[in-house]
Amino acid sequence: MLGDMLCAVPALRAIRAACRQARVTLIGLPWARELAERIACVDEFIEFPGHPDLPERAPDLRAWPGFCARMRERRFDLLIQLHGSGGVVNPLLRGWEARRFAGFFDERAARRGFADDAANRLFVRWPEEGHEIDRLLALTRHLQMADRGTGLDFPVDDADRDRITRIWPDLAEARGRYVCVHPGSQLPSRRWPAQRFAAVADHLAGLGFTVVLTGSAGEKPLVESVARSMQSNSVDLVGRTSLWTLGALVERAALVVSNDTGISHVAAALRTPSVVVSCGADTSRWSPLDGSRHRVLAAPVACRPCAFPVCPYGHECATAIEVPEVLAEVRRMLSPLAGHELASGDRRRARPEAAGRPAMPEEAVR
Repeated sequence: MLGDMLCAVPALRAIRAACRQARVTLIGLPWARELAERIACVDEFIEFPGHPDLPERAPDLRAWPGFCARMRERRFDLLIQLHGSGGVVNPLLRGWEARRFAGFFDERAARRGFADDAANRLFVRWPEEGHEIDRLLALTRHLQMADRGTGLDFPVDDADRDRITRIWPDLAEARGRYVCVHPGSQLPSRRWPAQRFAAVADHLAGLGFTVVLTGSAGEKPLVESVARSMQSNSVDLVGRTSLWTLGALVERAALVVSNDTGISHVAAALRTPSVVVSCGADTSRWSPLDGSRHRVLAAPVACRPCAFPVCPYGHECATAIEVPEVLAEVRRMLSPLAGHELASGDRRRARPEAAGRPAMPEEAVR
């Protein structure tokens, strides 16, 4: 979900630049608040209570009538739908009675009165292919808002850096010689096996790097299984970092090794090199754009991209990626620091990296 929001930033940046005198309000799910309140292109955040037809969160049905009434009272000058194809969202947002309404549409939305005809000049067809950043920029380009770069923003500050140093006092000494290993992901179907992460972590330790294990508090059992499988020592920061102290940690790391999940997008935003194992995701849509700095390994199985929380087919997208393949990319990314020559391992599955769909960043510009 963090990646979803980060991939919307280039479109938000274009909106901000095109509407310099406007107040830009982001309407999104609760988890987006922390990032929205810090990025420069957003002035205000409003929490979206969810809706029964949208899967991102359990809806607060009691809050819905009052929420919609408040949105109508705002009378936004321009309401921009960046959620996606619009089949469900467009009719909901139309009821907010903004002065102008722009967004994407698909066939279902077109049947409900949204299309790129004379009456809907602010709408554009949802792109079914391409990177998520470019898909969202298709709308701002349609609105003749100039691009302001495709990079992601993750504004870590000095207070965050001070906090992470207090959490891990040895950080200053280890700076540039540690690697963040993040074996978790929200969905089990997106996780590479813990024992394989452990093997990669041991290899990193053998190269002389400090291994830092990261994850949310809920991922502690998973990360503990990685630590138990390791032969080397590691630093356990699971459940001890906030969004921003995690960023401060990633910012100074030599490398991030992870599944295709939020931390991989943080690494992309902070330009920290990464090696990402993508299990089930659409790599053409979500991989980081800078393939020289970020390497994504993805097995070309027939069932990807996948929407299953738990794989019912044997999880081949994960098990087909072997430890030596990941190590080959790790050594390539770390070779200038570790003093090792580039490995000559198999590059067939390595691709440029990925990100995600905004889980309700409908943009409101007032």
